[in-house]
Amino acid sequence: MPAMTFTLRKLILVAVASAAMTAAAMTACRPVLAEEPRRPGDADVMQRIDHVLNGLRTAIVVDGDAPMTLADRMNELHVPGVSIAVIHGGAIEWARGFGSVAIGGPPVVPETLFQAASISKPVTAIAALALAQAGKLDLDADVNASLKSWKIPDYPYSLSRVTVRRLLSHTAGTNVPFYPGYQAGQPVPSLLQILDGARPANSAPVRVEHEPGKQDHYSGGGYTIVQQLLVDVTGRPFPVLLDDVVLKPFGMTHSSFAQPLPADRLTMAATPYRADGAPVPGGPHVYPELAAAGLWTTPTDLARLLLGVLDSLAGWSNPVLSQSMTAEMLSPVLGSADGLPPGIGRRGLGWLVRGSAPNRQFWHNGVNEGFIDTMVIFENGDGAVVMTNSWGGRILVDEILRSIAAEYGWPDRQAKVGKFIAVSPQTLDRLVGTYRFSPEFSIRVTREGNRLFSEATGQERRQIFAASDHEFFFKIVDAVLSFDTDDQNAAMQVMLHQEGTDYVGKRLP
Repeated sequence: MPAMTFTLRKLILVAVASAAMTAAAMTACRPVLAEEPRRPGDADVMQRIDHVLNGLRTAIVVDGDAPMTLADRMNELHVPGVSIAVIHGGAIEWARGFGSVAIGGPPVVPETLFQAASISKPVTAIAALALAQAGKLDLDADVNASLKSWKIPDYPYSLSRVTVRRLLSHTAGTNVPFYPGYQAGQPVPSLLQILDGARPANSAPVRVEHEPGKQDHYSGGGYTIVQQLLVDVTGRPFPVLLDDVVLKPFGMTHSSFAQPLPADRLTMAATPYRADGAPVPGGPHVYPELAAAGLWTTPTDLARLLLGVLDSLAGWSNPVLSQSMTAEMLSPVLGSADGLPPGIGRRGLGWLVRGSAPNRQFWHNGVNEGFIDTMVIFENGDGAVVMTNSWGGRILVDEILRSIAAEYGWPDRQAKVGKFIAVSPQTLDRLVGTYRFSPEFSIRVTREGNRLFSEATGQERRQIFAASDHEFFFKIVDAVLSFDTDDQNAAMQVMLHQEGTDYVGKRLP
Protein backbone atom coordinates (compact mmCIF):
# COMPACT_ATOMS: atom_id res chain seq x y z
CA MET A 1 0.00 0.00 0.00
CA PRO A 2 2.57 2.63 -1.02
CA ALA A 3 -0.08 5.36 -1.19
CA MET A 4 -0.67 5.15 2.55
CA THR A 5 2.87 5.30 3.82
CA PHE A 6 3.76 8.34 5.89
CA THR A 7 5.09 10.33 2.96
CA LEU A 8 3.65 13.29 1.17
CA ARG A 9 1.49 10.91 -0.85
CA LYS A 10 -0.61 10.49 2.28
CA LEU A 11 -1.25 14.23 2.45
CA ILE A 12 -4.34 15.79 0.89
CA LEU A 13 -6.21 12.51 0.82
CA VAL A 14 -8.73 12.62 -1.98
CA ALA A 15 -10.93 10.16 -3.78
CA VAL A 16 -9.72 8.76 -7.07
CA ALA A 17 -11.96 9.96 -9.89
CA SER A 18 -13.78 7.31 -11.88
CA ALA A 19 -16.91 6.78 -13.92
CA ALA A 20 -20.34 6.65 -12.36
CA MET A 21 -21.14 3.41 -10.58
CA THR A 22 -23.42 0.88 -12.16
CA ALA A 23 -27.05 0.67 -11.08
CA ALA A 24 -26.22 -2.51 -9.18
CA ALA A 25 -23.41 -0.79 -7.29
CA MET A 26 -25.63 2.17 -6.41
CA THR A 27 -28.26 -0.20 -5.08
CA ALA A 28 -25.59 -1.93 -3.04
CA CYS A 29 -24.58 1.36 -1.44
CA ARG A 30 -28.10 2.36 -0.45
CA PRO A 31 -28.28 2.49 3.38
CA VAL A 32 -30.00 -0.55 4.88
CA LEU A 33 -31.54 -0.43 8.33
CA ALA A 34 -29.88 -3.24 10.23
CA GLU A 35 -30.73 -2.74 13.87
CA GLU A 36 -33.18 -0.77 15.97
CA PRO A 37 -31.90 1.74 18.54
CA ARG A 38 -30.63 0.10 21.70
CA ARG A 39 -31.78 2.69 24.21
CA PRO A 40 -35.11 4.13 25.36
CA GLY A 41 -36.58 7.19 23.68
CA ASP A 42 -36.63 5.64 20.22
CA ALA A 43 -38.12 8.69 18.52
CA ASP A 44 -35.26 10.89 19.72
CA VAL A 45 -32.66 8.33 18.74
CA MET A 46 -34.22 7.84 15.33
CA GLN A 47 -34.11 11.59 14.78
CA ARG A 48 -30.43 11.72 15.73
CA ILE A 49 -29.69 8.84 13.35
CA ASP A 50 -31.48 10.70 10.56
CA HIS A 51 -29.48 13.83 11.28
CA VAL A 52 -26.21 11.87 11.20
CA LEU A 53 -27.06 10.16 7.90
CA ASN A 54 -27.97 13.47 6.28
CA GLY A 55 -25.37 15.75 7.84
CA LEU A 56 -22.01 14.66 6.43
CA ARG A 57 -19.52 17.50 6.04
CA THR A 58 -16.16 18.18 4.46
CA ALA A 59 -13.31 19.22 6.77
CA ILE A 60 -13.84 22.89 5.88
CA VAL A 61 -17.27 24.30 5.03
CA VAL A 62 -18.09 27.70 3.56
CA ASP A 63 -21.31 29.62 3.18
CA GLY A 64 -23.63 27.87 0.79
CA ASP A 65 -22.25 24.36 1.34
CA ALA A 66 -25.13 21.96 1.87
CA PRO A 67 -24.75 18.91 4.12
CA MET A 68 -24.17 15.64 2.28
CA THR A 69 -25.97 12.33 2.71
CA LEU A 70 -24.35 9.04 3.57
CA ALA A 71 -26.03 7.33 0.60
CA ASP A 72 -24.69 9.90 -1.86
CA ARG A 73 -21.18 9.84 -0.46
CA MET A 74 -21.02 6.04 -0.45
CA ASN A 75 -21.91 6.08 -4.13
CA GLU A 76 -19.53 8.91 -5.02
CA LEU A 77 -16.59 7.39 -3.12
CA HIS A 78 -17.30 3.79 -4.17
CA VAL A 79 -17.80 2.46 -0.65
CA PRO A 80 -20.14 -0.56 -0.77
CA GLY A 81 -20.45 -1.03 3.00
CA VAL A 82 -20.32 1.03 6.19
CA SER A 83 -20.87 -0.05 9.78
CA ILE A 84 -21.32 2.48 12.59
CA ALA A 85 -21.67 2.25 16.37
CA VAL A 86 -22.38 5.46 18.30
CA ILE A 87 -21.62 5.80 22.01
CA HIS A 88 -23.51 8.41 24.01
CA GLY A 89 -23.51 8.99 27.75
CA GLY A 90 -21.36 5.96 28.44
CA ALA A 91 -23.46 3.42 26.49
CA ILE A 92 -23.90 2.21 22.93
CA GLU A 93 -26.87 4.26 21.72
CA TRP A 94 -27.17 2.70 18.27
CA ALA A 95 -25.35 0.41 15.88
CA ARG A 96 -26.25 -0.03 12.24
CA GLY A 97 -24.96 -1.28 8.94
CA PHE A 98 -25.38 0.46 5.58
CA GLY A 99 -24.90 -0.80 2.07
CA SER A 100 -23.64 -4.31 1.38
CA VAL A 101 -20.77 -6.60 2.30
CA ALA A 102 -20.01 -6.80 -1.43
CA ILE A 103 -21.57 -5.23 -4.51
CA GLY A 104 -24.69 -7.29 -5.16
CA GLY A 105 -24.23 -9.14 -1.88
CA PRO A 106 -26.14 -9.21 1.41
CA PRO A 107 -26.55 -6.07 3.52
CA VAL A 108 -24.06 -4.99 6.14
CA VAL A 109 -25.40 -5.73 9.61
CA PRO A 110 -23.89 -4.88 13.01
CA GLU A 111 -22.37 -8.38 13.12
CA THR A 112 -20.55 -8.00 9.78
CA LEU A 113 -16.80 -8.41 10.27
CA PHE A 114 -14.29 -5.83 9.05
CA GLN A 115 -10.51 -5.82 9.29
CA ALA A 116 -9.56 -3.46 12.11
CA ALA A 117 -6.08 -2.93 10.65
CA SER A 118 -3.96 -0.78 13.00
CA ILE A 119 -6.74 -0.68 15.58
CA SER A 120 -5.20 -4.07 16.39
CA LYS A 121 -2.39 -2.15 18.09
CA PRO A 122 -4.32 -0.73 21.10
CA VAL A 123 -5.93 -4.14 21.56
CA THR A 124 -2.46 -5.72 21.61
CA ALA A 125 -1.26 -3.03 24.01
CA ILE A 126 -3.97 -3.99 26.51
CA ALA A 127 -2.77 -7.60 26.40
CA ALA A 128 0.85 -6.58 26.94
CA LEU A 129 -0.09 -4.34 29.86
CA ALA A 130 -2.19 -7.10 31.40
CA LEU A 131 0.89 -9.35 31.37
CA ALA A 132 2.95 -6.55 32.90
CA GLN A 133 0.30 -6.08 35.57
CA ALA A 134 0.53 -9.79 36.32
CA GLY A 135 4.30 -9.55 36.71
CA LYS A 136 5.11 -11.45 33.52
CA LEU A 137 6.58 -8.48 31.67
CA ASP A 138 8.69 -5.49 32.68
CA LEU A 139 7.63 -2.43 30.71
CA ASP A 140 11.05 -0.81 31.05
CA ALA A 141 13.43 -3.74 30.70
CA ASP A 142 15.35 -4.58 27.55
CA VAL A 143 13.00 -6.83 25.56
CA ASN A 144 15.91 -8.98 24.37
CA ALA A 145 16.09 -10.35 27.90
CA SER A 146 12.61 -11.88 27.47
CA LEU A 147 12.63 -12.71 23.75
CA LYS A 148 13.46 -16.39 23.19
CA SER A 149 12.73 -17.29 19.57
CA TRP A 150 14.33 -14.17 18.09
CA LYS A 151 16.50 -11.28 19.25
CA ILE A 152 16.71 -7.67 18.10
CA PRO A 153 20.02 -7.40 16.24
CA ASP A 154 22.67 -5.04 17.57
CA TYR A 155 22.10 -1.36 16.93
CA PRO A 156 24.37 1.69 17.42
CA TYR A 157 22.63 3.06 20.53
CA SER A 158 24.02 0.90 23.31
CA LEU A 159 22.81 3.18 26.11
CA SER A 160 19.20 3.30 24.90
CA ARG A 161 17.17 0.14 25.37
CA VAL A 162 14.27 -1.17 23.34
CA THR A 163 11.53 -1.72 25.92
CA VAL A 164 7.89 -2.75 25.86
CA ARG A 165 6.87 0.79 26.79
CA ARG A 166 8.78 2.19 23.84
CA LEU A 167 7.52 -0.44 21.42
CA LEU A 168 3.90 0.22 22.39
CA SER A 169 4.34 3.98 22.03
CA HIS A 170 6.29 3.87 18.74
CA THR A 171 9.32 5.41 20.46
CA ALA A 172 11.65 2.39 20.22
CA GLY A 173 13.24 3.60 16.98
CA THR A 174 12.10 0.55 15.00
CA ASN A 175 11.28 0.61 11.30
CA VAL A 176 8.58 -0.85 8.98
CA PRO A 177 5.69 1.58 9.44
CA PHE A 178 3.03 -0.50 7.63
CA TYR A 179 2.43 -3.99 6.30
CA PRO A 180 0.74 -4.60 2.92
CA GLY A 181 -0.58 -8.06 3.78
CA TYR A 182 -0.69 -11.07 1.46
CA GLN A 183 -3.12 -11.66 -1.36
CA ALA A 184 -5.18 -14.82 -1.07
CA GLY A 185 -3.22 -17.78 -2.45
CA GLN A 186 0.19 -16.21 -1.89
CA PRO A 187 2.67 -17.89 0.48
CA VAL A 188 2.36 -16.47 3.98
CA PRO A 189 5.59 -16.09 5.98
CA SER A 190 6.16 -17.15 9.56
CA LEU A 191 6.57 -14.54 12.26
CA LEU A 192 10.34 -15.13 12.31
CA GLN A 193 10.55 -14.66 8.55
CA ILE A 194 8.67 -11.36 8.89
CA LEU A 195 11.01 -10.16 11.63
CA ASP A 196 14.05 -10.96 9.48
CA GLY A 197 12.54 -9.85 6.18
CA ALA A 198 13.18 -13.33 4.77
CA ARG A 199 11.19 -14.72 1.86
CA PRO A 200 8.30 -15.00 1.40
CA ALA A 201 7.95 -11.90 3.60
CA ASN A 202 7.16 -8.78 1.53
CA SER A 203 8.45 -6.30 4.12
CA ALA A 204 11.86 -5.16 5.29
CA PRO A 205 13.57 -6.80 8.27
CA VAL A 206 12.57 -5.22 11.57
CA ARG A 207 15.51 -3.26 12.87
CA VAL A 208 16.29 -0.32 15.16
CA GLU A 209 17.03 2.66 12.91
CA HIS A 210 16.66 5.56 15.37
CA GLU A 211 17.76 6.04 18.95
CA PRO A 212 15.12 4.54 21.27
CA GLY A 213 13.22 6.90 23.54
CA LYS A 214 13.93 10.14 21.70
CA GLN A 215 10.98 10.58 19.33
CA ASP A 216 8.13 8.61 17.87
CA HIS A 217 8.44 6.80 14.55
CA TYR A 218 5.28 4.91 13.68
CA SER A 219 6.27 1.27 13.50
CA GLY A 220 4.21 -1.78 12.69
CA GLY A 221 7.53 -3.59 12.97
CA GLY A 222 7.72 -2.67 16.65
CA TYR A 223 4.37 -4.33 17.25
CA THR A 224 5.57 -7.44 15.44
CA ILE A 225 8.34 -7.62 18.04
CA VAL A 226 5.64 -7.31 20.72
CA GLN A 227 3.74 -10.17 19.08
CA GLN A 228 6.81 -12.42 19.28
CA LEU A 229 7.45 -11.29 22.84
CA LEU A 230 3.95 -12.18 24.05
CA VAL A 231 4.19 -15.60 22.41
CA ASP A 232 7.63 -16.24 23.95
CA VAL A 233 6.62 -15.11 27.43
CA THR A 234 3.35 -17.06 27.59
CA GLY A 235 4.06 -20.00 25.28
CA ARG A 236 0.59 -19.56 23.77
CA PRO A 237 -0.55 -18.81 20.22
CA PHE A 238 -1.22 -15.11 19.81
CA PRO A 239 -4.91 -15.42 18.73
CA VAL A 240 -5.70 -17.70 21.68
CA LEU A 241 -3.88 -15.43 24.14
CA LEU A 242 -5.65 -12.28 22.92
CA ASP A 243 -9.00 -14.03 22.96
CA ASP A 244 -8.56 -14.98 26.62
CA VAL A 245 -6.87 -11.82 27.88
CA VAL A 246 -8.75 -9.09 25.97
CA LEU A 247 -11.57 -10.15 23.66
CA LYS A 248 -13.60 -12.32 26.03
CA PRO A 249 -13.25 -10.06 29.11
CA PHE A 250 -14.50 -7.06 27.10
CA GLY A 251 -17.39 -9.00 25.58
CA MET A 252 -15.99 -8.81 22.04
CA THR A 253 -17.85 -11.95 21.00
CA HIS A 254 -17.55 -11.47 17.23
CA SER A 255 -13.85 -10.58 17.17
CA SER A 256 -10.85 -12.73 16.30
CA PHE A 257 -7.16 -12.50 15.48
CA ALA A 258 -7.40 -15.56 13.25
CA GLN A 259 -5.59 -14.91 9.95
CA PRO A 260 -6.95 -15.95 7.58
CA LEU A 261 -10.47 -16.23 8.92
CA PRO A 262 -11.88 -19.77 8.96
CA ALA A 263 -14.15 -20.46 6.00
CA ASP A 264 -17.30 -20.54 8.14
CA ARG A 265 -16.60 -17.01 9.42
CA LEU A 266 -15.71 -15.55 6.02
CA THR A 267 -19.41 -15.58 5.23
CA MET A 268 -19.83 -12.79 7.81
CA ALA A 269 -16.87 -10.75 6.48
CA ALA A 270 -16.99 -7.68 4.27
CA THR A 271 -15.23 -7.76 0.89
CA PRO A 272 -12.60 -5.01 0.44
CA TYR A 273 -12.66 -2.61 -2.53
CA ARG A 274 -10.26 -0.22 -4.17
CA ALA A 275 -10.87 3.51 -4.63
CA ASP A 276 -12.12 3.05 -8.20
CA GLY A 277 -14.84 0.62 -7.08
CA ALA A 278 -13.04 -2.57 -8.15
CA PRO A 279 -12.77 -5.37 -5.58
CA VAL A 280 -9.36 -6.12 -4.09
CA PRO A 281 -8.10 -9.13 -6.10
CA GLY A 282 -8.54 -12.32 -4.14
CA GLY A 283 -10.57 -10.65 -1.40
CA PRO A 284 -9.24 -9.72 2.05
CA HIS A 285 -5.48 -9.78 2.40
CA VAL A 286 -3.97 -12.06 5.02
CA TYR A 287 -2.03 -10.27 7.77
CA PRO A 288 0.22 -12.62 9.79
CA GLU A 289 1.45 -9.46 11.55
CA LEU A 290 -1.39 -9.98 13.99
CA ALA A 291 -0.41 -7.45 16.65
CA ALA A 292 0.00 -4.71 14.08
CA ALA A 293 -2.91 -5.40 11.73
CA GLY A 294 -4.59 -8.78 12.23
CA LEU A 295 -7.86 -8.18 14.12
CA TRP A 296 -11.26 -8.94 12.57
CA THR A 297 -14.05 -7.21 14.47
CA THR A 298 -17.22 -5.11 14.44
CA PRO A 299 -17.94 -1.53 15.53
CA THR A 300 -20.10 -2.85 18.37
CA ASP A 301 -17.26 -4.99 19.72
CA LEU A 302 -14.84 -2.07 19.52
CA ALA A 303 -17.41 0.17 21.23
CA ARG A 304 -17.51 -2.36 24.09
CA LEU A 305 -13.74 -2.15 24.29
CA LEU A 306 -13.83 1.65 24.39
CA LEU A 307 -16.43 1.67 27.14
CA GLY A 308 -14.52 -0.94 29.12
CA VAL A 309 -11.34 1.12 28.91
CA LEU A 310 -13.21 4.25 29.99
CA ASP A 311 -14.75 2.37 32.93
CA SER A 312 -11.30 1.19 33.98
CA LEU A 313 -9.93 4.72 33.74
CA ALA A 314 -12.71 5.95 36.01
CA GLY A 315 -12.23 3.05 38.42
CA TRP A 316 -15.80 1.79 37.94
CA SER A 317 -14.85 -1.68 36.72
CA ASN A 318 -11.58 -3.32 35.82
CA PRO A 319 -12.14 -6.45 33.72
CA VAL A 320 -8.54 -6.45 32.42
CA LEU A 321 -6.46 -3.49 33.62
CA SER A 322 -6.38 -1.63 36.90
CA GLN A 323 -7.25 2.04 37.05
CA SER A 324 -3.60 3.02 37.45
CA MET A 325 -2.43 0.83 34.55
CA THR A 326 -5.22 2.21 32.34
CA ALA A 327 -4.18 5.77 33.21
CA GLU A 328 -0.61 4.88 32.30
CA MET A 329 -1.78 3.42 28.98
CA LEU A 330 -3.69 6.60 28.12
CA SER A 331 -0.94 9.06 29.07
CA PRO A 332 1.44 10.49 26.46
CA VAL A 333 4.92 8.99 26.59
CA LEU A 334 6.55 12.03 24.98
CA GLY A 335 5.15 15.57 25.24
CA SER A 336 1.76 16.92 26.25
CA ALA A 337 -1.61 16.04 24.69
CA ASP A 338 -2.95 19.56 25.28
CA GLY A 339 -2.90 22.48 22.88
CA LEU A 340 -2.16 20.42 19.78
CA PRO A 341 -3.07 21.38 16.19
CA PRO A 342 -6.29 19.88 14.83
CA GLY A 343 -6.12 16.18 14.13
CA ILE A 344 -2.92 15.62 16.09
CA GLY A 345 -2.55 13.37 19.12
CA ARG A 346 0.26 12.22 21.37
CA ARG A 347 1.07 8.55 21.63
CA GLY A 348 0.29 6.71 24.81
CA LEU A 349 0.76 2.94 25.04
CA GLY A 350 -1.06 1.81 21.93
CA TRP A 351 -3.44 4.77 21.82
CA LEU A 352 -3.51 8.32 20.52
CA VAL A 353 -4.41 10.92 23.15
CA ARG A 354 -5.54 14.50 22.63
CA GLY A 355 -6.78 17.32 24.84
CA SER A 356 -7.02 17.82 28.57
CA ALA A 357 -9.54 16.76 31.21
CA PRO A 358 -12.49 16.68 31.05
CA ASN A 359 -12.39 16.69 27.23
CA ARG A 360 -9.62 14.21 26.50
CA GLN A 361 -10.18 11.86 23.60
CA PHE A 362 -8.60 8.48 22.98
CA TRP A 363 -8.57 6.94 19.52
CA HIS A 364 -6.88 4.96 16.79
CA ASN A 365 -7.28 4.67 13.03
CA GLY A 366 -6.91 1.58 10.89
CA VAL A 367 -5.86 1.12 7.25
CA ASN A 368 -5.57 -2.30 5.61
CA GLU A 369 -5.93 -3.09 1.91
CA GLY A 370 -9.52 -2.02 1.21
CA PHE A 371 -10.50 -1.44 4.86
CA ILE A 372 -10.53 2.01 6.53
CA ASP A 373 -11.67 2.44 10.16
CA THR A 374 -11.60 4.80 13.14
CA MET A 375 -12.56 4.35 16.78
CA VAL A 376 -12.72 7.29 19.20
CA ILE A 377 -14.10 7.98 22.66
CA PHE A 378 -14.16 11.13 24.77
CA GLU A 379 -13.72 11.23 28.51
CA ASN A 380 -17.40 12.17 28.94
CA GLY A 381 -18.55 8.84 27.48
CA ASP A 382 -19.37 9.96 23.93
CA GLY A 383 -17.70 8.37 20.93
CA ALA A 384 -18.11 6.27 17.81
CA VAL A 385 -16.63 3.51 15.70
CA VAL A 386 -16.85 3.66 11.91
CA MET A 387 -15.66 0.82 9.66
CA THR A 388 -15.71 0.70 5.85
CA ASN A 389 -14.74 -1.80 3.14
CA SER A 390 -13.19 0.53 0.56
CA TRP A 391 -10.28 2.90 0.05
CA GLY A 392 -12.96 5.57 -0.35
CA GLY A 393 -13.31 5.29 3.41
CA ARG A 394 -10.21 7.47 3.70
CA ILE A 395 -12.54 10.41 3.14
CA LEU A 396 -15.90 8.98 4.14
CA VAL A 397 -14.98 7.91 7.69
CA ASP A 398 -14.01 11.46 8.66
CA GLU A 399 -17.12 12.91 7.02
CA ILE A 400 -19.29 10.53 9.05
CA LEU A 401 -17.45 11.37 12.26
CA ARG A 402 -17.95 15.11 11.64
CA SER A 403 -21.68 14.51 11.29
CA ILE A 404 -21.77 12.50 14.53
CA ALA A 405 -19.66 15.16 16.27
CA ALA A 406 -22.08 17.91 15.25
CA GLU A 407 -25.20 15.97 16.21
CA TYR A 408 -23.91 14.89 19.62
CA GLY A 409 -22.05 18.09 20.46
CA TRP A 410 -18.56 16.62 20.70
CA PRO A 411 -15.88 19.05 21.91
CA ASP A 412 -13.71 18.24 18.88
CA ARG A 413 -13.82 16.70 15.37
CA GLN A 414 -16.50 19.01 13.97
CA ALA A 415 -16.16 20.69 10.60
CA LYS A 416 -14.42 24.07 10.56
CA VAL A 417 -15.87 27.15 8.90
CA GLY A 418 -13.78 28.79 6.19
CA LYS A 419 -14.16 32.05 4.31
CA PHE A 420 -12.72 32.76 0.90
CA ILE A 421 -12.14 35.89 -1.08
CA ALA A 422 -12.04 36.72 -4.77
CA VAL A 423 -8.55 36.93 -6.28
CA SER A 424 -7.75 38.35 -9.70
CA PRO A 425 -6.70 36.03 -12.54
CA GLN A 426 -3.40 37.93 -12.77
CA THR A 427 -2.60 37.07 -9.13
CA LEU A 428 -3.62 33.47 -9.65
CA ASP A 429 -1.35 33.18 -12.69
CA ARG A 430 1.67 33.89 -10.48
CA LEU A 431 0.83 30.76 -8.49
CA VAL A 432 0.32 28.40 -11.43
CA GLY A 433 3.02 25.77 -11.82
CA THR A 434 4.28 22.41 -10.57
CA TYR A 435 5.88 22.21 -7.12
CA ARG A 436 8.04 19.25 -6.12
CA PHE A 437 8.05 18.16 -2.47
CA SER A 438 10.03 14.96 -2.97
CA PRO A 439 11.15 12.82 -5.93
CA GLU A 440 7.88 10.88 -5.60
CA PHE A 441 5.45 13.70 -4.86
CA SER A 442 4.51 16.94 -6.58
CA ILE A 443 1.51 19.26 -6.67
CA ARG A 444 0.43 20.82 -9.97
CA VAL A 445 -1.47 24.11 -9.62
CA THR A 446 -3.68 25.27 -12.51
CA ARG A 447 -6.20 28.04 -13.15
CA GLU A 448 -9.62 28.02 -14.76
CA GLY A 449 -11.11 31.50 -14.94
CA ASN A 450 -11.16 32.85 -11.39
CA ARG A 451 -10.66 29.43 -9.79
CA LEU A 452 -7.43 27.72 -8.73
CA PHE A 453 -6.96 23.92 -8.65
CA SER A 454 -4.45 21.58 -7.04
CA GLU A 455 -3.60 18.13 -8.36
CA ALA A 456 -1.26 16.00 -6.26
CA THR A 457 0.67 13.06 -7.66
CA GLY A 458 -1.70 10.17 -8.34
CA GLN A 459 -4.70 12.05 -6.97
CA GLU A 460 -7.75 13.84 -8.26
CA ARG A 461 -7.69 17.52 -9.10
CA ARG A 462 -9.36 19.61 -6.39
CA GLN A 463 -10.34 23.26 -6.21
CA ILE A 464 -8.54 25.32 -3.58
CA PHE A 465 -10.03 28.47 -2.07
CA ALA A 466 -8.33 31.78 -1.36
CA ALA A 467 -8.14 32.91 2.25
CA SER A 468 -5.77 35.63 1.00
CA ASP A 469 -3.91 36.32 -2.22
CA HIS A 470 -1.22 33.80 -1.27
CA GLU A 471 -2.94 31.34 1.09
CA PHE A 472 -5.42 28.75 -0.20
CA PHE A 473 -7.33 26.05 1.66
CA PHE A 474 -8.85 22.71 0.72
CA LYS A 475 -12.34 21.73 1.78
CA ILE A 476 -12.14 17.95 1.68
CA VAL A 477 -9.26 17.91 4.19
CA ASP A 478 -7.96 20.44 6.69
CA ALA A 479 -4.90 21.52 4.72
CA VAL A 480 -3.54 24.85 3.45
CA LEU A 481 -1.17 25.82 0.63
CA SER A 482 0.81 29.01 1.33
CA PHE A 483 2.61 30.40 -1.72
CA ASP A 484 5.84 32.36 -1.36
CA THR A 485 5.16 35.30 -3.67
CA ASP A 486 4.94 39.05 -3.88
CA ASP A 487 2.77 41.35 -5.99
CA GLN A 488 4.87 41.00 -9.14
CA ASN A 489 6.79 37.73 -9.39
CA ALA A 490 5.77 34.11 -9.75
CA ALA A 491 5.82 31.99 -6.61
CA MET A 492 9.04 29.99 -6.35
CA GLN A 493 7.85 27.65 -3.59
CA VAL A 494 4.75 26.62 -1.69
CA MET A 495 4.28 25.47 1.91
CA LEU A 496 1.78 22.71 2.61
CA HIS A 497 0.38 22.92 6.15
CA GLN A 498 -1.41 19.81 7.40
CA GLU A 499 -1.83 18.16 10.79
CA GLY A 500 0.63 20.48 12.48
CA THR A 501 3.44 19.87 9.99
CA ASP A 502 4.82 22.03 7.19
CA TYR A 503 6.20 20.66 3.92
CA VAL A 504 8.01 22.77 1.32
CA GLY A 505 7.59 22.29 -2.42
CA LYS A 506 9.91 24.00 -4.91
CA ARG A 507 8.62 25.25 -8.25
CA LEU A 508 9.90 23.24 -11.22
CA PRO A 509 11.27 25.17 -14.21
